[in-house]
Amino acid sequence: MTRYPAPLRPGDTIAVTAASAGASGGAASRMDFAMEWLRDRGYEVVVGDCMDGAGITSAPAEQRAAELTAMLCDPAIRCVVPPWGGETAIDLVDLLDWDALAEAAPTWLVGYSDISTLLVPLTTRLGWATLHGDNLAGTPYRPPPGLLQWLDAVAGPGPHVQRDSGVVAAWRDPDEAPRAERWHVVGEGHWRLHGAPGHPVDELHVTGRLIGGCIETMVNLAGTPYGDVAAYGAEHADDGLLVYLEAAEADAATICRHLHGLRLAGWFDHARAILIGRTSAPAHAQMSQDEAVLDALGRLGLPIVLDLEIGHVPPQLPLVNGARATLTVTPSVHELSQSLR
Repeated sequence: MTRYPAPLRPGDTIAVTAASAGASGGAASRMDFAMEWLRDRGYEVVVGDCMDGAGITSAPAEQRAAELTAMLCDPAIRCVVPPWGGETAIDLVDLLDWDALAEAAPTWLVGYSDISTLLVPLTTRLGWATLHGDNLAGTPYRPPPGLLQWLDAVAGPGPHVQRDSGVVAAWRDPDEAPRAERWHVVGEGHWRLHGAPGHPVDELHVTGRLIGGCIETMVNLAGTPYGDVAAYGAEHADDGLLVYLEAAEADAATICRHLHGLRLAGWFDHARAILIGRTSAPAHAQMSQDEAVLDALGRLGLPIVLDLEIGHVPPQLPLVNGARATLTVTPSVHELSQSLR
């Protein structure tokens, strides 16, 4: 059973800690503005000690784990958000106080990229709903029509309905525009449905529980107690899973290997559909990113929806791990509805 944190509303306290990379220079100015932006909307914001941007992580793993655990267990804190992702959040996964977390009421943890390394085990091990959505740096950006701001996605039980925005955007340089609230729109893109091999389809209507994250971080959890999506899927076999994944920066051949690894680890054993985020990661000389996905996952006989606004190409489609969702893709409707009940 999914355990949903209390709805997040103005007046609640949001805590900021860099569980992976910290922020300095222009990035720190961006974080200051994002916290000001949250306060202007009525939220209380507290900042932890683990924020230093000088190294690959903001502090030693033990310190980051202790601070994150304390924030997630503090009943006065309703949400924890990182400044952004990073590289090695996996170093603190086994240092979190899982016994204390199991005894605590669930708290929203928000983020993506390297932070999905933490979101998935909180959902699969504890049953906590977690939010795959913009980090602190991206929070002030205004979502285009069709998509929700992540604060709205956790403000109540829903159903929260989002639709294909058609927008492909880029972040503005925090050194040049630390107070930016509008994306730099660079193009147009839409969700694309790929049916099972030999069974082309132009319509999909499917329901299941959401789980997923960044491919380059998820592959490192697969086969460990912190990324046992096969067991999580078995626990929710009646609902089935909607597994979503997105490539950050690895070339297509590497992504292909990673997806095969997730397949062999049972990540798709209980999936009813697979959602793939839009990516700007490079192709391989002999393989595109689409071909990487189909090479690894096409044999599963599952519908695959490509080019959703998930991950490293903004804007962001907020997804709640553990939530029951319905995905509809037809020639005229591209829609995902999530219920936090």
